[in-house]
Amino acid sequence: MTERYELFLVAAPGLEQDVLREAQALGLAGAEAVAGGVRAEGGWAEAWRANLELRCASRVLIRIASFRAPHLAQLDKRARKIDWRSILRADLPVRVEVACKRSRIYHQGAAAERIGRAISETSGAALAPEAAITVKARIEDDLCTISLDTTGEPLHRRGHKEAVGKAPLRETFAAAFLARMGFDGSQAVVDPMCGSGTFPIEAAEIAAGLAPGRSRRFAFEDLGSFDAAAWQKMKAARPARAPQQRFFGQDRDDGAIRMAQANAARAGLEDWTSFTRQAISDLQRPEGPPGLVMVNPPYGARIGDRKLLFALYGTLGRVLSERFQGWRLGMVTSDPGLAKATGLDFLPGDPPLSLGGLKVGFYRTGPLGH
Repeated sequence: MTERYELFLVAAPGLEQDVLREAQALGLAGAEAVAGGVRAEGGWAEAWRANLELRCASRVLIRIASFRAPHLAQLDKRARKIDWRSILRADLPVRVEVACKRSRIYHQGAAAERIGRAISETSGAALAPEAAITVKARIEDDLCTISLDTTGEPLHRRGHKEAVGKAPLRETFAAAFLARMGFDGSQAVVDPMCGSGTFPIEAAEIAAGLAPGRSRRFAFEDLGSFDAAAWQKMKAARPARAPQQRFFGQDRDDGAIRMAQANAARAGLEDWTSFTRQAISDLQRPEGPPGLVMVNPPYGARIGDRKLLFALYGTLGRVLSERFQGWRLGMVTSDPGLAKATGLDFLPGDPPLSLGGLKVGFYRTGPLGH
């Protein structure tokens, strides 16, 4: 367990700095943002902890070898030198994924076949295209980097959200947007178009100090390095605390409210979240000090008629201006024209992000009514 590796924390494009901030807060050594994620150093225990605690990353890779491979024979030879027997279990199948770029080895299928054969002949593990354990190889400029995916299902799948609405916001993005608003768990959060409840549930989890990966399995649990007792001890070291605030979601759709309530209950957060069926025009601020309004409204690109959405955004801006003085808004939309329709003054914007194939902006205000 004391071996050190390079960890690669995969980030959705545009979330690299958000993942870097988390990696530094987690104390991962040598963390630096690069295109597509964050590089850091650590052993198996750090890889487990990253999976358990990172909110903004998509997955955690552990890089087990790097070598020059100008041709397939060299790739085969070097792949056999890796101690696969200590890393993998002979009783569980493996799949190999290869990406080639600017290299003399250009046939990804042939490269995957060579690495796969090296793995099966040295470790005894069978190869299967649907296997849960994934070995990833990247061959770029003849340099082959071999990594193990320690995550499995992507990290935004926290393990307690079964019900999702149309065009749901991924938890990784919700966590990043909350952090960009300075959310630390002490502020109330209201989402007036909450869908399946992602913003209020993520905020409640952060406020309660709950690890995002507490409810799910990870790929590393099927690796040869896994220590079940140490893993249980790591998870038990994160006791929950009672949040000082409640977290509110509203939506005009009954089905969305039922979904959000069920998701919050599965996450163990029903005592700290409140979901009600309500139109935007009926939205009221909760009692207590100003907090955050976080919203991912329809953009018209996939859901809704854009012309009708101008009125919706206008109503949102008017209601917030009149009733939410001192609160701050964080809003996700792909359409600058719709953002402008709120009539609100936004702070200088972050670079756009790719969300489900759409370019979206994250629009933030200072305290409303000031």
